[in-house]
Amino acid sequence: MRRVLVQQSVVEPNCEGDKEKKKKRRSNRRSKQSTPPPPTSVNGLHVEAPECLGDGRTCNHVTASLSSSSTKQHGWDMRPPNEHALDLCPPIEHELTRASDVGFSSMPTMRICEQVNPMEEQNIPNQHVSDFGHRVMSQSCPEPVFYRESPGTSNNNYMFPSPHIEGFQKKCFDPHWSMEVVNEALKKGDAFKVLFRVNAHNRLEAYCKIDGVPTDVLISGIAAQNRAVEGDIVVLKVDPLSLWTRMKGSTGISNNPAPVEDCNSLLEDGEIASDNSKDSLHVGSFNGQSEVVKAVGRICSSISTFPSKRPTGRIVSIIERSPRRDAIVGHLNVKNWLSYHEFCRKETKNRNSLTLSDSAYIHLTPTDPKLPKMMVFVKGLPDCIKKRLEKGDSTVEMELVAARIYEWDEESSVPLAHVLHIFGRGSEVEAQINAILFENAIRSSEFSPELLSSIPHIPWEVPSEEVQSRRDLRNLCIFTIDPSTAIELDDALSIEKLSNGNFRVGVHIADVSFFILPDTAIDKEARVRSTSVYLSQYKLPMLPPMFSENLCSLNPGVDRLAFSIFVDINYAGDVVDHWIGRSVIQSCCKLSYKQAQDIIDEISNVDSSNITENGNPQLYGHFKWPDIVRSVKSLHEISKILKEKRFSDGALRLESSKVVYLFDDHGIPYDSMLCGQKESNFLVEEFMLLANRTAAGIISRAFPDSALLRRHPEPNMRKLREFEAFCCKHGLELDTSSSGRFNQSLEQIREKLKNDTVLFDILISYASRPMQVATYFCSGDQKDGENDWGHYALAVPHYTHFTSPLRRYPDIIVHRTLAAAIEAEELYLKYRGSLPKVSRGEKVARRCFTCIHFDRDAAESLEGKKALSAAAVKHGVPCSESLADVAAYCNERKQASGHVKDACDKLYMWVLLKKKEILFSEARVLGLGPRFMSIYIQKLAIERRIYYDEVEGLTVEWLETTSTLVLSLANKRSSRRGGPGKWRALEDIAFVVSPCDVKIELGVFGGSSSEQVGDTGVAAQASEPICKSVISNTGVDPGVFPLTVHLLSTIPVVLHAVGGDDGPLDIGARLYLSSYLR
Repeated sequence: MRRVLVQQSVVEPNCEGDKEKKKKRRSNRRSKQSTPPPPTSVNGLHVEAPECLGDGRTCNHVTASLSSSSTKQHGWDMRPPNEHALDLCPPIEHELTRASDVGFSSMPTMRICEQVNPMEEQNIPNQHVSDFGHRVMSQSCPEPVFYRESPGTSNNNYMFPSPHIEGFQKKCFDPHWSMEVVNEALKKGDAFKVLFRVNAHNRLEAYCKIDGVPTDVLISGIAAQNRAVEGDIVVLKVDPLSLWTRMKGSTGISNNPAPVEDCNSLLEDGEIASDNSKDSLHVGSFNGQSEVVKAVGRICSSISTFPSKRPTGRIVSIIERSPRRDAIVGHLNVKNWLSYHEFCRKETKNRNSLTLSDSAYIHLTPTDPKLPKMMVFVKGLPDCIKKRLEKGDSTVEMELVAARIYEWDEESSVPLAHVLHIFGRGSEVEAQINAILFENAIRSSEFSPELLSSIPHIPWEVPSEEVQSRRDLRNLCIFTIDPSTAIELDDALSIEKLSNGNFRVGVHIADVSFFILPDTAIDKEARVRSTSVYLSQYKLPMLPPMFSENLCSLNPGVDRLAFSIFVDINYAGDVVDHWIGRSVIQSCCKLSYKQAQDIIDEISNVDSSNITENGNPQLYGHFKWPDIVRSVKSLHEISKILKEKRFSDGALRLESSKVVYLFDDHGIPYDSMLCGQKESNFLVEEFMLLANRTAAGIISRAFPDSALLRRHPEPNMRKLREFEAFCCKHGLELDTSSSGRFNQSLEQIREKLKNDTVLFDILISYASRPMQVATYFCSGDQKDGENDWGHYALAVPHYTHFTSPLRRYPDIIVHRTLAAAIEAEELYLKYRGSLPKVSRGEKVARRCFTCIHFDRDAAESLEGKKALSAAAVKHGVPCSESLADVAAYCNERKQASGHVKDACDKLYMWVLLKKKEILFSEARVLGLGPRFMSIYIQKLAIERRIYYDEVEGLTVEWLETTSTLVLSLANKRSSRRGGPGKWRALEDIAFVVSPCDVKIELGVFGGSSSEQVGDTGVAAQASEPICKSVISNTGVDPGVFPLTVHLLSTIPVVLHAVGGDDGPLDIGARLYLSSYLR
């Protein structure tokens, strides 16, 4: 059995790595010398001292004397084709912080953000001779270094070079290729246009996906990243096979060995497991691009031949800069700047007030760990900040600021940014929400008076001409089912029993397109907003409330315009016929999901704020309560049949419980709970899915070049195979060969784990990670790839969004397209001279473009094409090119809206924990290794990491063969290895209590502790008495030393809020242990 025993630190079995560490320590002891270390010889080449790339490897400063072939041999040839070698000085990544110190950003993932250990960086010999007045700048010196002529000071033991000093500064990056060179390289397959995505756990690692390549390409180190920022569209040049690195968790041999990783993690850390909608960029169709096809084929062949290797590459140009560059949120590192100027004042004996130099600058640390640290010139700061700095106000550091990157040239190792304004203190909820909205470019302003003036006056009545031209359904029992707090009612249901035994289900959607005409002011505003944004307690609507809550909302008891779809369904769940058209309806009742569920469960008393004397919801029209009950029960029975059929046809559902927050009157969360969906939710969902599928089928056939559809690509197969292997390892059979078999396997696992719901929730969470994001697209833009139109999870060939036009702009476009298809039928029959005489409300008796059997001959006839074209123009159906742009923009806005919701949920979780101070909980171990463990806390439905390497007084024993971890208290303190501040206290990773304190009772998340555990929630030092009021016996017992941990085992943990005024928000996790020795 292989054992790795570490006293206070983890020893990695890497001889070369040990030698390098010794060199680093020797170099640190010489860090204050005025001469640089001698060149090191690597593989026979003379290079400068190595720099850390963040992945355990080192890159070399290639000197000007190296030949072109030598440079290429090391994989750092950043030159465009046919150009001479250039000096390369890869910059150091400054002020990298440990994962436990990095807060989550407002992006959607809940995993803690890991970055490389700053102390590992500190011990690297990184002395650079810089001609700042013949001074030597040592980036490895442990204390701040001050330069009177140079702006700024060091922070966290690092010193940024001045951003621009003509004639003195080396180039830190190679120039980007010209567009002419880029286009030629793209054409030949020498480079690829890709999306640049940064690993939130380690910013020195970025990943790019090449279309057609199964494995993401690693971009390791900021030299290779070459000034690219998260979300940039870049040009990637792939390294030769000899320079590819080893896959994390792989046991294969690599020329570029990575450090020992947590090989038992389910998925590789660096992979971007979500938001894949833009990861793969089509540079163009491969048709006719034989060189590109060959290049992709060579990469795929190499990956297949060497599966343990990951392709690596470097960025040679930035084609499109990410919007994130203009939406930076962060903190100014003011305290160090003030300390430096105080030092200058004392040295010059200047007792006057602090003066701001034009060359002075301050560091800005973004809250998003994917973004680099930045420099801000003090002269460009807002006046309110400069006045506070002149007064020496260090509380400026507590403020969240908005900034944008305006320059990052070859001579600067970090970008230059400009501060726009202040949001407020980082611990304030309002400031954090405003920062989240800014970061995601959400329009939160009120609607303009000019726009509001165009809204019809209230009260409004349906025009008589609309009643005559539409199908009148006001005598049909139609009702809505929504959350009890909903005020935007955009869908309603009805059901009828036909004489042949079938059921006719009606799905009635608010006809928003009647009010929102193409290219009007309100249409342009809705297109810009694209979607309503929900912030848990309130929303930022896409449409003015007069539209979304009144004129268009299907409120009960009033006439409303609608788009109605009737589907005839038999007892087998087959749709035998359908009809779609514009209608006039009147909802007779507003049901909540709870009220509908009570009907399904046959509970007689229905609770509602809008009820009659007998306790039932208010009814309108001539309908009685038994009519509602009968309709709901019939809809429920049909929905169960549809759901069963949908899953038997191959649909996949990855559903898990959601955390719901409870708020007080001041909008502050005071508790949380896990909430799942009920049968009433599924009832509505089934019919909305059916309506969306029906609408997609109609518009994709009637307008094959200009239909706005929604697709869900197949999952990342490599990640899916890894998940399958993980399940197999733990005795769980999983078949991922299709979405249907995948779902069947998960249902079997659910049954097998019915006594371990926590593990099943974890598996569902991890099963979602290989899934790609569903996206809108224009059918004409993907006409050659019709096989890629399908929706993987729903297992349908065509899908769109039709049922929520009050909060989604794509639904409005779909409504217009449907209206054009309906009108085209009338025009076609008119052109053919065969328009039949019909009764009022049924404008066209013969359907050719919207019926269940599409008349392709009619659509392809001269009259049909003319009718469809004229109808499309009349109803404002966009052309293919315009619609593709709209689809891309709506994808971006939908993703941003999701980020906002996730970020707000995290913020409320942080506030809740800040208020409660600490939370005791059980956690399941998802990943395990010699440095850290990954845990899942079901109570909050989040994943966190606990690092236990290099902890004072802790012995770490890692048994790799059995994937077992043993943590024990060291019997005696051994001498420290490494630089000052390298070791962390035990209290940083464990909340250790005395066994006699555990019996004290305290409620957490329902009770409140009387003792504050510090501003960041960090426990007191062991030498101080631990307040008994923070010990809880709410069913969580502490562990004991030695603590033995296996994969998927349950361990006790303590959670606390981190950050706020002093940094990014985060949820900290520590082990909960008991010992008499502390």
